[in-house]
Amino acid sequence: MGAANLDGILQDTLDWPFFEDRHRRFAEELSAWADATLPGLPHDDVDAACRARVTALGQGGFLRAAVPEAYGGLSPTLDVRTLCLAREILAARDGLADFAFAMQGLGTGAITVAGSEAMKARILPGVCEGARIAAFALSEKEAGSDVAAMATTATPDGNDHVRITGEKSWISNGGIADHYVVFVRTGEAPGARGLSAFLVEADTPGLSVSERIEVIAPHPLATLRFEACRVPVENRIGGAGDGFKVAMATLDIFRSTVGAAALGFARRALYETIAHANARKLFGGTLGDLQLSQAAIADSAAEVDAAALLVYRAAWTKDRGAARVTREAALAKLVATENAQRVIDRAVQIHGGLGVTKGVKVEELYREIRALRIYEGASEVQKVVIARDLLKSMR
Repeated sequence: MGAANLDGILQDTLDWPFFEDRHRRFAEELSAWADATLPGLPHDDVDAACRARVTALGQGGFLRAAVPEAYGGLSPTLDVRTLCLAREILAARDGLADFAFAMQGLGTGAITVAGSEAMKARILPGVCEGARIAAFALSEKEAGSDVAAMATTATPDGNDHVRITGEKSWISNGGIADHYVVFVRTGEAPGARGLSAFLVEADTPGLSVSERIEVIAPHPLATLRFEACRVPVENRIGGAGDGFKVAMATLDIFRSTVGAAALGFARRALYETIAHANARKLFGGTLGDLQLSQAAIADSAAEVDAAALLVYRAAWTKDRGAARVTREAALAKLVATENAQRVIDRAVQIHGGLGVTKGVKVEELYREIRALRIYEGASEVQKVVIARDLLKSMR
């Protein structure tokens, strides 16, 4: 997929008033870099492939979008439109490259939002350079969408340390990360008000990978075990009992970017659909001459544009200084991921037998998109978030 093809897919979006010239330059530079660099990176070993992408993104200067300017980044604060553009552009080409970029941001987002200056200075430059791999450890086997059910605990060990005990599961970059932002129960209050966040270095005694998790679209995922893992209190991110607020503030920034990744997958699927419909000969014409094919293409085009509008509306709103964009981000993630699933399913159908053949792009996209409707808040959770926010606004 060359830069010219991406220009055709993205250009109309980049002309929207959500964007400034700096966003257009970033998109052009990343597109050219991705087309030149990503095909040459390893693909077979998922851990090595992910490490290679983090290194390459760092060397290319594109991880600067994931940290603030004071620590080597692009902007004074995280620019959500830039993060979304990066994920859309990378996802349209290489799902693992999108994953690698996203986790550098999500895995340090809490530090950017609420970490001490000393912590930021120690961690963020390495993330920006691609020399340090980041991870975000929130989910547990019995506490995914229900964060308040979290069972991993941190108990005091003297005045200046805590001991973390428990398990975290479905942790992206589990096993290859250099640090984990870990959310634990510290008990200042019941439920979600009694959680705190800690930075835990990967080599901390008592931290181990108990299970590597294989999923339909290969990514480095793992279950982490904490066995009386001793962590300095100075590694706490935010105040005691602020963990839920820190997590939600982080997701408020990055949830829109999940929608952007889904948008990238959907745009690529639409591109592949149109190319195949124009090339496939049958019944004395092309597949694209059939009205049912045209209807499928039109439906997909409408769903792609609807998703793009919601994703970049949410990002633009956050970048304009909104304290929270909970509803906007939830709408963006919900619609973009659900629409992308439909767009990609149509692409597979239009490709016929090719669509379910390993090595064909739409088959890869079909596997890649499914997890996005679950992680960082399943679609059903997004509906609850949206409805509660609207109900609250009219009381």
